[in-house]
Amino acid sequence: MSPADTAARLADIELSDVGVRYGTAKAPVVAVAGVSLAVDPGEFVVLVGPSGCGKTTLLRLVAGFERPATGAVEVRRKVGVVFQQPRLFPWRTVGGNLAFALARHGVARPGRAARIEELLSLVGLSGMAGRRTWELSGGQQQRVAIARALAAEPQILLMDEPFAALDALTRERLQEEVRTLAATTGTTVLFVTHSAEEAVLLGSRVLVMAAGPGRVVAEVPVPLPRDPSTDVASLRGDPAFAALRADLATATRSSAA
Repeated sequence: MSPADTAARLADIELSDVGVRYGTAKAPVVAVAGVSLAVDPGEFVVLVGPSGCGKTTLLRLVAGFERPATGAVEVRRKVGVVFQQPRLFPWRTVGGNLAFALARHGVARPGRAARIEELLSLVGLSGMAGRRTWELSGGQQQRVAIARALAAEPQILLMDEPFAALDALTRERLQEEVRTLAATTGTTVLFVTHSAEEAVLLGSRVLVMAAGPGRVVAEVPVPLPRDPSTDVASLRGDPAFAALRADLATATRSSAA
């Protein structure tokens, strides 16, 4: 088997018996203990669970922002991160924010304008490169943040409750767009949420976490259609969708008990 064939068979993300501790040696706080998981190329895996169960901590480990106290974290392809808040530069235009990201990732100045329009088109903001970020709605700002994360052409996208602060209608719209984006591009996604409905809509697989310390306590496969042409509105009303959402909600409540 060639090295290329071997790489193709490896998971994009692999955590092996990972533990994370905070505090001091005399008074340690075990945030995460014994977590093992793998995310294959093209999977959309969602982490759900109560606050404090370590969902964001796992995302930060995969992003390389933290290191585990025990165990190993393997990330085999390029990563982009979308946070809860857009974290845009308010003194730059939309295009300026994306140009900064492109420059950081080595895209030469002559090629940036075309790439900026390509990214904005991908997130439904064509023609808005000249707008100021403070002129945008919260949902539009979060779309710019997603475009910025895609600027590096990552094969893995990490998303930490990116729609939590948005109104219900905007949240639903962006859920559908991210679902379609992932299906169209084949990007591997690891997504954090508190919402059972969001997890079932977006994920091809959902991992339920519990606290004290943070650990994975259940895995729920989501055997729903993921084709980009899927009518998401009809999917939301499907009895199979409702049953999965109810099962996941029950599992999540149990994890918080």
